[in-house]
Amino acid sequence: MLTLFTAKGSCGRASHIALEESGLAFEVQVIDLAHGDQRAPEYLTINPKGRVPALITTSGVLTESPAILFYIASMATAVNLMPKDDPFALAALQSFNAYIASTVHVAHAHGRRASRWADAPQAIASMQAKVAENMTACFRHIETNYLFGEWVMGSAYTIADPYLFTMSGWLKSDGVDIADFPKIADHYARMKERPAVRRALAAEG
Repeated sequence: MLTLFTAKGSCGRASHIALEESGLAFEVQVIDLAHGDQRAPEYLTINPKGRVPALITTSGVLTESPAILFYIASMATAVNLMPKDDPFALAALQSFNAYIASTVHVAHAHGRRASRWADAPQAIASMQAKVAENMTACFRHIETNYLFGEWVMGSAYTIADPYLFTMSGWLKSDGVDIADFPKIADHYARMKERPAVRRALAAEG
């Protein structure tokens, strides 16, 4: 049995959706970041970083969304969530997920957690002011260079899709209109109709 620790609206949503798609046995623990659950001693024994997601497996604990998504896809046998037999396609998938983690998520985080990178109020305000511009640039790149088919990787649904869906859900709060990106907006709308996505959103509350 896998146990995923996530939080409402967090990047852990991508891993939650992937688990719902996977056919694997799992349970989800939704923690309250606003209440500081991620800093509780009990949680820090699971993930000393004090962040979500974290996945308890029979082999140990995994953190970081790209790693957790890859593990879920590797373990899933009922469905194919990544191109396991095509090294280039698999690397391309990992490249997309790495971009989401290292660039898109960071651009978003400068709006809410700018204090991670600066202390001066002027510096924090400057970073926050750039969020909409940076997120727009990120999603323009995705709109232009991905989604040439129904899904991120083309015709096949993969672990990249719940990851993009999760980030797309942050656009409105970042001051970006998803309608400016027709392919991404269509992807987001279709994702919301998937039963696995509906189950994950319902579980978050």
